[in-house]
Amino acid sequence: MRISDPRIVAKLAEISVGLQPGTALADLTSLGIGGTTDLLRIKKHESLPDLLNLLDANHVPHKFLGGGSNLLVGDGELPWVVLQLVRPEPDVVLDGNLAHVDAAADLGRMITFCAKNDLGGMEGLIGVPGTVGGALRMNAGAYGMQIGSYVREVKLYRAAGRKIEVLRGDQISFEYRHTSFAPDDMMLAVILELPSKPFKEILSAGRMIDELGLKGLSVGDARVSDRHANFFVNAGHASAKEMLTLIADVRERVQKTYGVSLENEVVVWNA
Repeated sequence: MRISDPRIVAKLAEISVGLQPGTALADLTSLGIGGTTDLLRIKKHESLPDLLNLLDANHVPHKFLGGGSNLLVGDGELPWVVLQLVRPEPDVVLDGNLAHVDAAADLGRMITFCAKNDLGGMEGLIGVPGTVGGALRMNAGAYGMQIGSYVREVKLYRAAGRKIEVLRGDQISFEYRHTSFAPDDMMLAVILELPSKPFKEILSAGRMIDELGLKGLSVGDARVSDRHANFFVNAGHASAKEMLTLIADVRERVQKTYGVSLENEVVVWNA
């Protein structure tokens, strides 16, 4: 669907909403599938009530898009526009053990940032794709933990009442892969209270490599151990070049995903 009415276009600019015409949703989803429509990028949370009133008044159907993980979108020209929050900088602000996080923040990077500041508890979710808002909606969990356990406050837009509300953690029901949020609620921000924990205890190299599914990754006979991801093994007749290539590949993947630069513990003697 396309927004062509100049009055609507002008109003979008007034309320700090960016219009990106003809956006391919295949570029915004993890599956890489999806047709085209206009994308409305919301730069300020406070713009949401005005934006929704504007769209409703002009009979413009819409859908909310988070990080696009595990979302299968139909092909061709889509019959609705898409709304998406713009991730602010910074998207995580720490105040003691409290993390003030924008819902558009990448989940893995948020956890890594907190870990680097000695705040743990959520490391089990490293490697889970998507945004913090998406994790909140489904109460994402792994290894016996869930994000809802650390929620102290959630800021959200409630479509039913056409207003922004702030809920305390004890006002929200967090169950296994389920929450009390309405389907058309839009997560805006969250305050998490995280336990203090030394960084080295939170993010081991082996854990990050394992979370990336790299056990067994090979270059020739050089291989990431199937038993412990922190070890690289010679599965036959690996050359030094193959082992160094594998190490570089793993380090690059960890750096790209978690923003962590792994230290090379192997001693290299080049001829």
